[in-house]
Parts: sequence; structure tokens; C-alpha cells
Amino acid sequence: MCIGAFMGQLDASIVTLIFPALQQEFHARLAAVQWVSLAYLLTLVALLLGAGRLADVAGRKLIYLYGFTVFTVASAACGLTPSLPVLVACRVVQASGAAMLQANSVALAVTSVRRSRIRTALGMQAAAQSLGLAAGPTVGGLVVGSLGWRWVFWINVPVGLVAILAGRYLLPRTRERSRGGSFDGAGLVLLAAATTGLLLAISAASGLGWPSWSVVALLAVALASAAGLRARERRSPSPLFDPVVVRSAVVAAGLTGALCGYLVLFGPLVLIPQVLIAAGLGELHAGLVLSALPAGFAVAALAGDHVLPRRWGNRPRCVSGALTAASATALLAIAPTVPGLLACFLVLLGLGLGMFVPANNAAVMAAVPARMSATAGGMINMARGVGTALGIAAVTLALYSAGGPGVTGARAALAVLGAVAVAAAFTAVPARTGPVPDAR
Repeated sequence: MCIGAFMGQLDASIVTLIFPALQQEFHARLAAVQWVSLAYLLTLVALLLGAGRLADVAGRKLIYLYGFTVFTVASAACGLTPSLPVLVACRVVQASGAAMLQANSVALAVTSVRRSRIRTALGMQAAAQSLGLAAGPTVGGLVVGSLGWRWVFWINVPVGLVAILAGRYLLPRTRERSRGGSFDGAGLVLLAAATTGLLLAISAASGLGWPSWSVVALLAVALASAAGLRARERRSPSPLFDPVVVRSAVVAAGLTGALCGYLVLFGPLVLIPQVLIAAGLGELHAGLVLSALPAGFAVAALAGDHVLPRRWGNRPRCVSGALTAASATALLAIAPTVPGLLACFLVLLGLGLGMFVPANNAAVMAAVPARMSATAGGMINMARGVGTALGIAAVTLALYSAGGPGVTGARAALAVLGAVAVAAAFTAVPARTGPVPDAR
């Protein structure tokens, strides 16, 4: 499961480094090359919930292994692509496999360990994602510089084959499944339209260069699709998600907190390199400073259960972690541009988020029936994906509005991140002794 979590984030963060090589290879502009990343993100977020629902019905181990197979084959195809449009199409297929992986990873972690170890298991899964995110720029730079951009995709093939073999013998079979029935294809289309419209509108508003009316139109599509999805799920005999679960204040607050946590995590990954490079620091040094954030996240996610008081449940861990992250953003806002000092505050930010995220995820999963664990895992990862896009967009918009990565733009972006971290503390959900009752 950690291999899947690591590879998904590694692939998401490594691809941006090959943009210059793709421009040269295919004689394309940056606006066209950006769709290599954008198509992946849009497909991933749109399919996460549907993949989770399918896994709850058909079996989580089965869908997880299929996901690794699709991801591995699509990675090989990406490395062989003869043109940019074909590469974008292969990235869509690759994201489909990644959705099957990410929708199941949380559920498999929850159903594979004792209840007392759930938070630790989710911490390991979150730490693997964070390490993948941190390793992306370093690994990408080494691979592109020595072997060429196609090996960025081919490197997934041997890792994927090992993971498929390991998963065949190590992953547990699904013991509890949702009731069968037809798959809600119309609901999935509406969900895809809502998330795609929202993410494209965010990207367009962040300086993508699209006309202002397109932002309004995309938001209208997103709102209309969301309203249609809500009406559809109320009357569908086999909905993508149980309406009773979604209406639960525990689940709704937890998903909002998951979104806020990843918004605060990904925002600095865009902001800090811009600020340091503008101050005259090289890309390598900027990357090393930035690695302090996911390193702090991984340490807290892995060691939190051993260091924090045992009597602390999910709520105090969420509140403490979110307020620690808010304090770190405030310190970053007033700190001078000194690499060592920034690295210390980024470690603090990572520690806070590493406390918050596993406890938040554990609280959501505890409030959901076991038969819907993969669907809930898909919801969590979809919230993470939207939070990722919002974090990138919020920082990009702040810098764009301020005219560049100067002091004003950086402080505005950090103010937004700090406010979101405080909001995450208010979304902290209590530990539940039992799941939300079944709808029927």
C-alpha cells in the first residue's frame, strides 16, 4: 500500500520537471505541455469516488491490483508516446489506474490492522505519500539529466511489477462488501463534470490567461453538476455514496478538514521555491530547503502515536496539529529569507500537518460503515486532490496578484494558508465509537 501511495505522489510531482524537454521534443508551447499534468489531476479527482464505490462492491484487493496493472501499462505507454496528444491520452489512462490505487489505499490500511493501530497505519500511508512528493523533484532531476524524460515514466514499470506481485500475496481479501446493483454511471459523469469545472475554474483564475467569462461559465457548470449529482444520488438505487453518510456532520467536517490539510501542505511547495529562487538561491538549494516540509510531515505521521500522550484521541491531535501548522505559517510570514531559518519553520509546519492528517483520516473512517470503507477512502483522497489544487491555485493567485514572488505576495499567500490551518482546527471531528447508521 505504501508503494502505491509513494508512486502516485512521486509521479504527480516529477512530471513538471520534464516540461522543458517536452516543449523541445514536440515543438509545443508551455500552455499545451501543462495538460500533461492537468489531465492527470482532473482525471484522478473525478474518478476517485467512483473507483472507491466499485471496490466496495467488487472487492478492494481486486481493484487495487487492477489499478497497479493499469498504472504500470500506461506508464510504459507514456514513455513510448510519439506525440504530445498521445502522451496526454496515456496520462488520462494512467490517472485511471492511480484512482483505483488511491481510492483503496486508506480502506485497505483500515481493514488490515487492529482498531488500536488504525491511526498508525494511516500515518504510514500519509508519510509514504509525503516522501513520494519530496522525492519527485530530486529523482526527476537525476533521471531527466542522465537518462532522458521518457525514463520518468519507464521507472514506474519495474516498481509496478514488484507491487503487483507483492499485493497478490500480501493484501487481504475484502470481507465486507456493499450491496450489489448497477453502477451509477450517470452519477459518476455528474461528479466528473463538477470536479473538472471547479478545478479548471481555479486554474483559470490563477493566471492561466483565459478570459474572465470562462471562469464564470466553468463555475456555473460545476455548481449545476453538483446540484444534479445531489438530486441523482437521492433517488438512485445504487448511489456512488450513501446520502446518510455524507449528511453526517462528522464525515462532512472531516472531509473539509482533509481538504484544508492538503491545501496547507501543497501551498508552500509552490511558494517557497519561488521566493528562494527570486532571492538568488539555486534550484538545488531551494529543493533541499523545501524537503524539510515533507520530512517533518513523515516524522510526525510515523512517530506521532509513540510521542503524543496515549490518552489523546483524534480531536486533540487534529486541533494541536492544525494550530501548530498555523503558528508555523505565521513564523514563515515574518521570517527573513534565510534558508536555514525557513527550513526550521517548514519542519514545524510538516510536524503539525503530520499530526493532523492521520488523526483526521482515522476519525472519518471510524464514522463510516465497514462496507463503505473504500468509498470513504475515495472521498478522503478526492478531498485531498481538491485541496492540492486549491493550495497551488491560492499561492499562484496571490503571487500573480502581487506581481511576483516578493515580500507582499509571499505574506499574502502565507496569510491565506494560516487562515486555512486555523479553519482546519475548527473542523476537527471527535473520535467515534461506531459508524454512521445504515441508510436502509
